Amino acid sequence: MLEGCRATCAFNSYYVIAGSLRTQIVLKPRAMIVRKVLKDSKRYACNRHLQVGFHRNARGRFVLRSQSLDQSDVATDASSSSGINSNPSLKTNIDEGLGHALSLFQSWTPPRYLWRAVATVVIAGQVVLRILQGRVHVRNTLQQLESAGPRSVGVCLLTASFVGMAFTIQFVREFARLGLTRAVGGVLALALSRELSPVVTAIIVAGRVGSAFAAELGTMQVSEQTDTLRVLRTDPVDYLVTPRVIACCLALPILTLISFTVGMAASVLLAESVYNVSANIILDSAKKALQPWDFISTMIKSTVFGGIISVVSCGWGVTTLGGAKGVGESTTSAVVVSLVWVFIADFILSWCFFQGAGDALTRMG
Repeated sequence: MLEGCRATCAFNSYYVIAGSLRTQIVLKPRAMIVRKVLKDSKRYACNRHLQVGFHRNARGRFVLRSQSLDQSDVATDASSSSGINSNPSLKTNIDEGLGHALSLFQSWTPPRYLWRAVATVVIAGQVVLRILQGRVHVRNTLQQLESAGPRSVGVCLLTASFVGMAFTIQFVREFARLGLTRAVGGVLALALSRELSPVVTAIIVAGRVGSAFAAELGTMQVSEQTDTLRVLRTDPVDYLVTPRVIACCLALPILTLISFTVGMAASVLLAESVYNVSANIILDSAKKALQPWDFISTMIKSTVFGGIISVVSCGWGVTTLGGAKGVGESTTSAVVVSLVWVFIADFILSWCFFQGAGDALTRMG
């Protein structure tokens, strides 16, 4: 009947799409196929010449079911028939133990965030494998790149300019009291390049692009369009997820560089027009403070942030349930989770990139 044991466990309302590197596993609502090889029951089946499986009784619990094999099968296993026959209580213990274990597993309802996290990790692995194999849908990637890049430039530039001017007010105001106006440009450039530009740009992209990814894939999921792609022998990861991840990872570093440039330009304009700090002083200070590694670390951060935003948004989108309400909840949750992981990744990367004492201020002197 079964090489191991196969059981069907009821879930309340979860619809999770996950998969291995080669096959797609779909966990349907209220039903999941669980395959587990139980060594004790397999040994018991071999020794007693039985086929072991499970069936649901009248109370809805899983109990062990055994069936005698043919004489030809018995003859093949005759050499191993001396183990359990000497212990007649073993069959009862196996029946009770397996039935109790499956009953507990049946009554356990996994939290939704756990399955979503698992699905997101699996999707990330599939995307990496597709990229390494060269299985990239070029036309969809270009379309998503246009959506994540050029269409996001305006809001990124507007946000970066006001963030730069806000920090200029604080820096000039405090540094002027100490007679360190020559250091304003360097400190502002370091703040914008290392932290403010990548993080602020990631926030904008998560709110605009990430929410769009989650809403689009969530709508396709609840309307069963992803199932239609499978019927047409098209992998949704190849066609929908991978192009979005690539586009976001490519667009975010470019947007970060543009945001840094505009933020510095707005800071110079405000400092010269309002606080009478020469633009040459600010730019010269920024030039002395910045090093090539500052821009390299910014590009690495932006690429990581783009991957986090796109993978989380796509993962939350393909695990959407409950129609229009579920799409809204998935969109909101995707943005929140993306931002949380962006801040965590920013701390980890900053800790790794900028260890020890810095020498930027000494270079400005």
